[in-house]
Amino acid sequence: MIVAEQKPIGEILKKLPEVEKLLVLGCDTCVTVCLAGGEKEVKVMCSAIRMADKKIGEVTGFSIERQCDREFFKEIEAVVKESDAILSLACGAGVQMLSDYFEGKLVIPGLNTHFIGSNEGAGYWLERCLGCGDCMLDITGGICPKTRCSKGLMNGPCGGSENGMCEIDPLNTECGWYLIYERLKKLNMLQNMMTNQPPRDWSRAHDGGPRKLLREDIQP
Repeated sequence: MIVAEQKPIGEILKKLPEVEKLLVLGCDTCVTVCLAGGEKEVKVMCSAIRMADKKIGEVTGFSIERQCDREFFKEIEAVVKESDAILSLACGAGVQMLSDYFEGKLVIPGLNTHFIGSNEGAGYWLERCLGCGDCMLDITGGICPKTRCSKGLMNGPCGGSENGMCEIDPLNTECGWYLIYERLKKLNMLQNMMTNQPPRDWSRAHDGGPRKLLREDIQP
């Protein structure tokens, strides 16, 4: 999932224009799981704005299934039309989709988008994927070296690994390639460590504008 966190309330208040009607819009998918932009967070944000010394007439809270998918915008067209600005509690993709769909309506981001990751425990999320478009998890036993290795090495470990920890932060950061080694050992696939992986294919990453994925088999 996409992991994000709310901007400090002071920063959000500075960004908000003094309007008659403000819509605080949440997203019920990724950012709900990481407790940043779901229905509960929308209610808290609305209360915080109402109590702040800000000249905003009416603050309305609403939440939809996904802000990164325009099919869910139909249900809020009326409330958006009545609003002067939108405070979006969604990831950066959601903010941009809102701005495109409701062109001419001011959309303010209320979150900082961090990474694609997983929930490891209460209040703890870990980056798992860079969205690089060049996945090699079958080779590394399901552990991504581009995220788990502090240096993003395609072949490892480097000389800075000691006792399974990374020299970047030996107290808190595990060596990604040590984790890969241990996983491949359990899978009886250590031979994968002996194969030199080619340099990363940067053309599949963010190169030359936004990336696109077109499924011709489901195009009309």
